[in-house]
Amino acid sequence: MAETDSTGSTWRYNWARRQNERRQRRHREAEAAWRRHDDELRRLRTLALDLHGSTAAGRGLPLELDQGEKVFRAWPAAQLVEMRHTAVLPAPDLTLEPHPAPLRHRPPDGVRAVDAGMAVITNRRLVFLGGSGRRDWAYGKMTGLSHDPAAPVTLIQVLDRKRTTGLRLPAPAAVDFRFVLTLAFADAIEQRDSVLAQLDELIAEHDQIRPFRQAIATPAQARLTARIPGGRRTVVVAAAITLAVPVAVLDSDPPVRSASERAVAATPATPTRPEGEPVAKPRPSPSASAAPRERRCGAPANPMGYDFCAGERIRRPDHRVCDHFDCVRDFWSGRGYLVQCRDGAVSLTGGQRGACADHKGVRRTVFT
Repeated sequence: MAETDSTGSTWRYNWARRQNERRQRRHREAEAAWRRHDDELRRLRTLALDLHGSTAAGRGLPLELDQGEKVFRAWPAAQLVEMRHTAVLPAPDLTLEPHPAPLRHRPPDGVRAVDAGMAVITNRRLVFLGGSGRRDWAYGKMTGLSHDPAAPVTLIQVLDRKRTTGLRLPAPAAVDFRFVLTLAFADAIEQRDSVLAQLDELIAEHDQIRPFRQAIATPAQARLTARIPGGRRTVVVAAAITLAVPVAVLDSDPPVRSASERAVAATPATPTRPEGEPVAKPRPSPSASAAPRERRCGAPANPMGYDFCAGERIRRPDHRVCDHFDCVRDFWSGRGYLVQCRDGAVSLTGGQRGACADHKGVRRTVFT
């Protein structure tokens, strides 16, 4: 005997079962994706704590280390690349990409491989050991550094070379290569704590968007549209067809009018009003007068478009920012990105150790 509810039907139970299966499947997929990224962030933080390099790691490499130089890691499959045109790269910084996109294997346009060999990162330089010779990039001489967001290519500019060169690694190895290079550069300028603070912030932000499990659907929540094949979409399409058919019929065969009838119809009628009655002013339509609401997620109105919703972090804020936001004292001496502290003030210390320390800590990031 079929299982029935109080109405004696089974379609409600079938609808609830399908809804719960769909919700569980979506939750499992979202939870798995969230867990993968969480594990990756925590892996990078462990790497930032434990990786300090050693002279023993350089044994067996065809590379002579200087006094006090330590090898962090080596990658055996690397290519030396050059840019065919001149470009100015951004200055090296310690910014970490929170959600890096998948990298394609094809190099970007204007970049060509000129040699193949091994890449070595030490606490003082990046070295390429190739078949045609060696190429060094000392951290103290770097003036530009750029990681291609779509290809596993890192381009570098230094003081004593005019041509822009760099390295191309296999896509699976590019993430660790870029992170270890960031760590090595942070050690060179004594800013490893800033990398750790940035990872802690990324982990905390990621923890806030952990997917939650939806409530269980019950048979009583089923609507009558669930009994129709295609559900609500079928009802909407049928209603649209029902409304469209009469309109098409009316528009398909308009009545034929004589010339005199067309002339009379084209002449606007002049309404009459009693003498002395005031003329009513037309009212503007609400849709025309209402301006679209700006999306700010709680941020004050500002001409820069800064908000608390999402977007890109702000490291070089507009000079008018303190006219619209409550800036902390010594705001322009900050060296991070724009954040709002828990007391409501904004600070340029995001990603730095002790950000908003005198203002109860960081509340959220300001985006553009």
